[in-house]
Amino acid sequence: MNNYSKAHIIIAGRVQGVAFRYYARNTANRIGVKGWIKNLDNGDVEIMVEGKKELVNLMIDWCKKGPGLAIVEDIRISLLPYTAEFNEFNIK
Repeated sequence: MNNYSKAHIIIAGRVQGVAFRYYARNTANRIGVKGWIKNLDNGDVEIMVEGKKELVNLMIDWCKKGPGLAIVEDIRISLLPYTAEFNEFNIK
């Protein structure tokens, strides 16, 4: 399973009210990664994503920009052991 990974991502900036979660779900489904995304009370967005390392890295790269109306000011990424716990990518 060395070619699989998992990432916990916190994204700050103008990331709520710009359809970030919906674009992220569409991007995750297109790329082929699994996990979830949700808005946090402080205005950030939290994402848990897992899959093949190169696909997780593609998702991370997308998160650094987000959809067109988003302004990503900060992104915190924690890489975790792959667990294969998700069957799809959901909005929480």
